[in-house]
Amino acid sequence: MTTAVAAPFRFFALHVVRTRRLGPSLVRVSFAGEDLRHFLSDGRDQSLSLFLPHPGQTAPVVPVELGDDWWQGWRELPDDVRAVMRSYTLRELRRDPDEIDVDFVLHTPAGPASAWAGRARAGDRVLLLGPAVADNRAIRFRPPDDTDLVLLWGDETALPAIASILAALPAGQRVRAWLDVRDARDARDLVTAADAEISWRTDGSCLDALRAAPFPSAERPYAWIAGESGSVKALRRHLVHERGIDRRRITFVGYWRRGLTEEQLRAAG
Repeated sequence: MTTAVAAPFRFFALHVVRTRRLGPSLVRVSFAGEDLRHFLSDGRDQSLSLFLPHPGQTAPVVPVELGDDWWQGWRELPDDVRAVMRSYTLRELRRDPDEIDVDFVLHTPAGPASAWAGRARAGDRVLLLGPAVADNRAIRFRPPDDTDLVLLWGDETALPAIASILAALPAGQRVRAWLDVRDARDARDLVTAADAEISWRTDGSCLDALRAAPFPSAERPYAWIAGESGSVKALRRHLVHERGIDRRRITFVGYWRRGLTEEQLRAAG
């Protein structure tokens, strides 16, 4: 396996520069800020912590002045004051000018982050906890060097990560991917140099589609699966017990859990 170096993270004060609807359920928000000159990332499934203001606030409230004690200070703030924290994937980092893109899933009923993204406008302020080292522990897509087949599975919350992973893969890398979105209009062309076969599902059958699919012959496959926690765990069991894939060659990430908020998921984890 390749390994990451020790990863310092830091806060970035950012503002919205533009928003763009990608489909009925997806909106891309582009952020800028002077701090981004210190933002470094190798991409792929780079995870970020985004802090958002409550309605009526002009900026998210996070006690960054407490230094390493910011987390405890943030937790002790009143619920209606403490900034909303959500985990997202970096979709793209650009230079000259420095900007990053984050894709949000819009859903009904809207949670606080979905609601914020749906009304975001240029100038809106956010705070980001992200990497100051390009190769860092919040990048979890790490296929071993001898990988001869990459398997990807995710629901719409994993779409930004899978799009970034596909864009980073080298020419000729064999890939099979299954993507589950709620609306066919959310499916789109994904840029990749890899030898990729991508299956889109809109009827909730993506889990069964992977289970039933014949895999290309491979001696050293690597799987990356992410999305709803229960589905991810079920797929991992399937890949290990029914497909015989070494569990050490599977990266699985529960981005959300049915019936739980991110706060509840974090507490349960």
